Amino acid sequence: MQYISQSLTFQEDRIYFLRGGEEQEVMMDWEDTLMSASAAYITQNGGDILEIGFGMGISANYIQSHSINSHTICENHPQIIPLALDWASDKPNVIISTGSWYDNLDSLSTYDGVFHDTYGDGHLHHLSSSFNTLTNKNAVVTWWNMLPTSSNVHNIPDVEYQEFEVTPPENSYFNHSTYYLPKKQF
Repeated sequence: MQYISQSLTFQEDRIYFLRGGEEQEVMMDWEDTLMSASAAYITQNGGDILEIGFGMGISANYIQSHSINSHTICENHPQIIPLALDWASDKPNVIISTGSWYDNLDSLSTYDGVFHDTYGDGHLHHLSSSFNTLTNKNAVVTWWNMLPTSSNVHNIPDVEYQEFEVTPPENSYFNHSTYYLPKKQF
């Protein structure tokens, strides 16, 4: 299954596609508190921010509510790209990079905060090694953590975790009562 070829359905509280007649949620609004906390973390030093994945734009709105210089958003799904472009149209400090973040790595800059939250990212195995290329000194990074523990599949050392009690509705991607928000400083 290649995510970017899936036909997405947009509802007020979720984005999903159908696989075998079952909803496969891409993002849901129950994540709001987690997106707010992620945005607050990566913008704590201001500066230039990289957001990998636009989704419903929840974290993008929170990032914009902080004092930052620039906000670069990488989005690869052809149905979400127009939504991101429209959202950014009245925000002069926002740059939308279309296509895969990894395929566009050479055209990206370095950032003071990085947030990675994508669905079906075929380049996820490059994430940890790419942080050194994408970050300024003392930059902070976080990512969507699928694990219900304070550990990470990226084998990134010296990560701290902030625990959140959550009550997600039944969905296809996260059904745990505690979310561990990763926090890494470079």
